[in-house]
Amino acid sequence: MAIVKKIDLKLKIEMDQCVQFQILTYSFFEDIQITNSDLKLLSELAITGDVELTKFCIELVKLNIFKSPQSARNSINKVFKKGLLVKKGKNKKLIQVNPALNIQKDGLVLLDYKILGNESKITQGV
Repeated sequence: MAIVKKIDLKLKIEMDQCVQFQILTYSFFEDIQITNSDLKLLSELAITGDVELTKFCIELVKLNIFKSPQSARNSINKVFKKGLLVKKGKNKKLIQVNPALNIQKDGLVLLDYKILGNESKITQGV
């Protein structure tokens, strides 16, 4: 019978950290590389909800996440190509975090992940 080592961690964090954790978890398991600025962009977008692209780029500059609206737009396009956000509406000017991420942000949020780390088949034979 295998022995399972259980780690039980309980934290109370702010909603923006909770959203960032959800984004990082999704990105990790989907093997998607994101930068810290991409994470901040996605977190802000998740909290804001559907927003017009140009307005959001200006807001990201005001929040000091990016230095110019163009650099914000470039990062948005990069994250879009990775499938982490979707564009919709006329001329695809409305953006939102991809619903596949299933980001929870309203009210009290309890994240309950159960992950079993199993030995890989490659190392078992060695």
